[in-house]
Amino acid sequence: MPTVSPPSRDAAVEASVFWFRFRKEITAVLIVAILAMAGYTGYGIYSDRRNASAARSLASAKTAQDYQQLIERYPNTPAGASAYILLAETQRKDKKLVEANASLQTFINKYPQHELAATAQMAIATNLESMGKGDEALSKYQQIAASYPKNYIAPFALLAQVELLKTKGRIDEARRVCEQIMTNYRGSIVEGEARQQLRSLRPSGKTETGARSTIVPPTGAQPPAPIASPPPKPKP
Repeated sequence: MPTVSPPSRDAAVEASVFWFRFRKEITAVLIVAILAMAGYTGYGIYSDRRNASAARSLASAKTAQDYQQLIERYPNTPAGASAYILLAETQRKDKKLVEANASLQTFINKYPQHELAATAQMAIATNLESMGKGDEALSKYQQIAASYPKNYIAPFALLAQVELLKTKGRIDEARRVCEQIMTNYRGSIVEGEARQQLRSLRPSGKTETGARSTIVPPTGAQPPAPIASPPPKPKP
């Protein structure tokens, strides 16, 4: 049986970094996911010669063209599935976000039960956010959290919603999402971030404790005249 050299760890790391660009802890979790994918898809010894050839091609691929050729040459192989993920990352680096999302969507359509399908969904949402499509990104994050509640990606999708809700001034909704993370995902690395975000949020319509409201008169308005005290009554 042929022995296949695994792809470099750097390639796996780079393929995972873009999913979550705003938290180091999140990136660390995704590195573990990518490495788990490597073990699952069998970057070790293949019993099938075709799979072994595909894995060797994936290990040596570096450019978008390399990944596209691998996908065309070795469809329906574990390495072919992984090539979509790495192709999308290469396209993202080249700022081809529309093409990257197309590659990710193709991967999801072909491999809906793949262990990284939820991660690919998250990558699409992140790319939408990078393109300035905040509403679409928020909708996508909400869909991910609802569709994959047991997946490790779910609390990250919720946390990503907080940033967008804050930007839109929907503070109460952002607070509820933070509370949802703290309730449903206790002990996760996202819980601490959600707690910190919650402390920074203030319910809408409330002022700081101890603050007093000051009524400012319209420009040019004269202050009201003082009320004169009544004269004292004469003694009998």
